Amino acid sequence: MENYVILTDSSCDLPKELAAELDLHVISLEAVFDNGTTKFDSEIDVKDFYAQLRDKVQITTSAVGIDRFLNFIEPFLAEGKDVLYLGFTSGLSGTFNAGFVASQELSEKYPDRKVYAVDTLCASLGEGLLVYLCAKMRLAGKGIDEVRLFAEDNKLNLCHWFTVDDLFFLKRGGRVSAATAVMGTMLSIKPVMHVDNKGRLVNVEKARGRKASLDSLFNKMKATAIEPEKQTCFICHGDCEEDAKYLAERMKKELGVPEVIIGYTGPVIGAHSGPGTLAIFYLGTER
Repeated sequence: MENYVILTDSSCDLPKELAAELDLHVISLEAVFDNGTTKFDSEIDVKDFYAQLRDKVQITTSAVGIDRFLNFIEPFLAEGKDVLYLGFTSGLSGTFNAGFVASQELSEKYPDRKVYAVDTLCASLGEGLLVYLCAKMRLAGKGIDEVRLFAEDNKLNLCHWFTVDDLFFLKRGGRVSAATAVMGTMLSIKPVMHVDNKGRLVNVEKARGRKASLDSLFNKMKATAIEPEKQTCFICHGDCEEDAKYLAERMKKELGVPEVIIGYTGPVIGAHSGPGTLAIFYLGTER
């Protein structure tokens, strides 16, 4: 096996145990609470995090800076290892750009090493699924250039479909207007959204009620998934595990998906989408 490591950032929302199993190295983003406390998201208990969001505690997030990336990446190069960084979409955060600049600087400092940075144009467990697939390739003995090419060639087939339960958080983040949030809440309107080819959050349609929104996510997958019976698919949730299990069961029974990995929507995305967020991720014909 080639001597290289795969790095990513905590916005990928991969469970810690799975990241360790895949031999991934994860740099944490930060969350800032309204009392001025700043924590790395890896230090935050997600159940407590969502409890605070339900209490309408103001929580914001910040990107990783270049210096932290330099300190994160350089030790691997100094050990003689190559580095592949798979980063949070540049369409939603400045984190990838900082990682890219750091990679460029270190590539000049270590000209005999390969230092690659891939903008996944993905978020949450969408990013996590692409990282997962790349890590599996590495463990199977694939080289860094082949894995990097796979990531670039497949990232726009990594589908993200999600809905939220409380429009307050989208309003707070400027994704919907105050009037839309009030009216949508009154009429139990749930947006169905995805991440587009530029890695940005896009509102696609509206569903009337929670179950209709979940069924819409499933129908999107049914229409676009590539050989779902051969895929491992991911679901993330904002402290609404029963809804995640409902979709996972449908994926298995109706589409033949052999494995569905369920995890939490972490603080980076959860601070902006709120409790009740539910998202599915899979490889499809298009995003």
